[in-house]
Amino acid sequence: MSTTYLTGLIGKGIGRSKSPALHQQEADALGLRCLYQLLDLTVLGLSVADLPRLLSSAELTGFAGVNITHPCKQAVIPLLHELSEEARAIGAVNTVKFANGKRHGFNTDAQGFAESFQRGLPDAARDRVVQIGAGGAGAATAYAMLKLGVGALSVFDVDVGRAAALADNLGRIFGAGRIGVARDLPVALATADGLVQATPVGTREHPGLPLSERLLRSDLWVAEIVYFPLETLLLRTARAMGCRTLDGGGMAVFQAAAAFEIFTGLEADRERMLRHFHTMPGD
Repeated sequence: MSTTYLTGLIGKGIGRSKSPALHQQEADALGLRCLYQLLDLTVLGLSVADLPRLLSSAELTGFAGVNITHPCKQAVIPLLHELSEEARAIGAVNTVKFANGKRHGFNTDAQGFAESFQRGLPDAARDRVVQIGAGGAGAATAYAMLKLGVGALSVFDVDVGRAAALADNLGRIFGAGRIGVARDLPVALATADGLVQATPVGTREHPGLPLSERLLRSDLWVAEIVYFPLETLLLRTARAMGCRTLDGGGMAVFQAAAAFEIFTGLEADRERMLRHFHTMPGD
């Protein structure tokens, strides 16, 4: 009889998430059984204030752990006993494992983005990079880019204070000279090697471009975190201009693979998960 793992995802508006299929099919391939539940705040009529109750219920029900997404990645931290190095540095958690009466928090988004970048844009110049977005996902991609050796990362956000807080936090880890706030996006992009798009702009809920297409140029690489749809307007526009691009699919798959390994203690086959991802219906 195969081992059964009960896991899930807590977040808002997560009905189209590909996480259940990714986790369950990988478990099937390894001879396990995974029941992956969507705990959607919208569907359940709950809010972030209900997160303590949701987490306790999952733990008492026998979940091996849960993934965490918007808007709970920061709110979950005070409810945990331990944080991984990455989760503490990023200030956001996307994976919680229940073990030995304790809740262990991890962030696999940074690892997922880094692996996707190394595969998709392995030789891309990284001297000067601009990132749009300083939220939970942006904190993870910024951490990943600095880990990958970016010389100078400039973070632009409509909330300048949020960008400054992220720069201050990661500056203490990687050095203040390597990350700063981009207050003038056109000026910052004019000398940049690449652009990381780490906001929800481009999704069905937030259509459009996160910047003027006039700021794009053919020698600029563009990396996206959105994977609903896989080809965002930004990527389509950038490719038409001759830019090298990276879609958000790899990040989605590789963060899920890392979370699967945390939940089960078994190694996930990333190539198999990537193939499975590309057989799933798009947006």
